[in-house]
Amino acid sequence: MAKIITMPRLSDTMTEGTVATWLKKVGDVIKEGDILAEIETDKATMEFEAFDAGTLLHIGINEGETAPVDSVLAIIGEAGEDISGLLNGNAAPAAEAKKEEAAAPKAEVAAETAAPAASAELPKGVTVVTMPRLSDTMTEGTVATWLKKEGDTVKEGDILAEIETDKATMEFESFHSGVLLKIGIQEGQTASVDSMLAIIGPAGTDVSGIDANAAAPAPAKSEATPVAETKKEEAAAPQADAAPVANDGGRVFASPLARKIAEDKGVNLNQVKGSGENGRIVKKDIENFTPAAAQPAASAAPAQSAAAPAAVAYTPVGEVATEEVKNNQMRKTIARRLAESKFTAPEYSLTIELDMDNAIASRNVINAVPDTKVSFNDMVIKASAMALRKHPQINTHWKDDVTVYNKHISIGVAVAVEDGLVVPVLKFTDMMSLSQIGTGVKDLAGKARNKKLTPAEMDGSTFTVSNLGMFGIQEFTSIINQPNSAILSVGAIVQKPVVKNGQIVVGNTMTVTLTCDHRTIDGATGAQFLQTLKQYIENPVTMLA
Repeated sequence: MAKIITMPRLSDTMTEGTVATWLKKVGDVIKEGDILAEIETDKATMEFEAFDAGTLLHIGINEGETAPVDSVLAIIGEAGEDISGLLNGNAAPAAEAKKEEAAAPKAEVAAETAAPAASAELPKGVTVVTMPRLSDTMTEGTVATWLKKEGDTVKEGDILAEIETDKATMEFESFHSGVLLKIGIQEGQTASVDSMLAIIGPAGTDVSGIDANAAAPAPAKSEATPVAETKKEEAAAPQADAAPVANDGGRVFASPLARKIAEDKGVNLNQVKGSGENGRIVKKDIENFTPAAAQPAASAAPAQSAAAPAAVAYTPVGEVATEEVKNNQMRKTIARRLAESKFTAPEYSLTIELDMDNAIASRNVINAVPDTKVSFNDMVIKASAMALRKHPQINTHWKDDVTVYNKHISIGVAVAVEDGLVVPVLKFTDMMSLSQIGTGVKDLAGKARNKKLTPAEMDGSTFTVSNLGMFGIQEFTSIINQPNSAILSVGAIVQKPVVKNGQIVVGNTMTVTLTCDHRTIDGATGAQFLQTLKQYIENPVTMLA
């Protein structure tokens, strides 16, 4: 029987997805575990694999198109099967599929979950929920937090738990209604995909027998077979691609999409440097690859130009060319949030110049301590946290009827990543030492660049610091990171002539700009905050008082 595949929710904040590339076409035979398409979410582009076997009968969302979660992505069934009824009822396919799942829980367990034991009969209405595969490379998951406890009533769509994958911590929602009868994997425990996560069913149902059988380590043979077949196909794929082995004799790691594009373009994967995780070659590496052979031809042009007579004016000839690049989900999210901030908050900016001579000397002394590394940005973050404690009006956010004063101080640190900008958060920053701030920022920045940040690590800031000094930018103004009331923009340290004690000497200065929401922060309040910040940074020893 044909089955509707809907646009999956591949991240906790995903509301819509864009089909970047289809790796299968209508009429292709699909095996369980095959990669159907690459789907672009608001956080990343991820491979989406099939959980059903059959023939791809219909594609509902074409390449480049964007659709909400649960829209009809594809239909898989038997070759030649009539799907006109499903296509005519296009408005509510997902609802019909869910009704079928609810009407046949035993069949659902057999198809989607690892049954506790082949010989054990499940009580009526009981469903075994297994550890889901939440990313294309996930083989095991860790339960970070249970949001439901045994005995709680669970509705379809309720968030059961937060599960940590190899890429992020994501919310996992229930596709069944009932009572949470048993938790199979406790908080902090790690288990492989398809392990028993929980049991949901009617209240009072005895599931002790199911629990005992679920402890058996051997999975159903029917589920092991596709995995084995997939591994065999992956092992055979390098031979078919004719470019599986690197020059040093090792395997070239590339996504299926990258291999397909490389084959179409005739690109040798051995010559491509991967920018993905662990050097994995991804789509953009192939698209941006320039063969080395093209360089001599390009260098020949200047020699020909040099031979032209000097008296003849050179008139360049060419054609106007443009390219439209579709905005990914991260860029859309950044654009939406910044536009909301810019056009809803009446903002103003205050700029001040800081004398950094003492800060430079203090940092040199601190970094002379073994195993200690503190940056100027860490000093700015520490000084900001202490200044916020003295000026609570800055540590606020606006609501229509109230101003919310945050009693805690958690500073967001803007980090530039390949696809945009993320703001991981140092929780309770005012309680951290300089070295602890340095370690925390380094850890969060590394996670951001590797796309390993969890939603919890990007939530809850009360103030934000953005530093472009490492790029040589001396002064700039940032847009407020809502719902914060202020953001501090930090420029580069510049060596220039300054006046000290009536004498012109060489000094080191740094410019910082505070952008404020005028609904919560008046100009005088912002100026007083900058004065306090200036005192702490120009005399770092005062931060120890």
